[in-house]
Amino acid sequence: AAPSPKMMENTVFMSFTFYSTILILKMYVVAIITGQVRLRKKAFANPEDALRNGGLQYYRDDPDVERNLLSLSRAHRNDMENIFPFLFLGAIYSLLDPSPAVARIHFFVFCVGRIVHTIAYLLRLKAPTRSVAYGVAQLPCFSMALQILLATTPYW
Repeated sequence: AAPSPKMMENTVFMSFTFYSTILILKMYVVAIITGQVRLRKKAFANPEDALRNGGLQYYRDDPDVERNLLSLSRAHRNDMENIFPFLFLGAIYSLLDPSPAVARIHFFVFCVGRIVHTIAYLLRLKAPTRSVAYGVAQLPCFSMALQILLATTPYW
């Protein structure tokens, strides 16, 4: 079903939807890279995957693969710990009728921070790149959370 016209009129929600979708696609890319690392090195964690890709001799551990998968796993887990709360906060924040320009800045800053954070994880960039990206991405979340609390305090 097509989105309701009322929802399409909410430019803040549409902006939130755009940036949220970018972030979800980024998470999919990390998941795809995970599979590609195993496929490229032919080091599969499951015998059925090894059989499908050349035989049981590829059902094995590979130190390079394990090291790469550890970084990918951490990046993916960190995404889930941060993007899922953003999805909640951004959706509720969108309903508060904030300034579209300010809201777009919130969503953009979070999105760019998470992308830089993932790049820093995957490319093992020097400190403090990942930490700074993490911190910058948290600022709009704290801002949205505070605004939500201020708007809902009369109802508790």
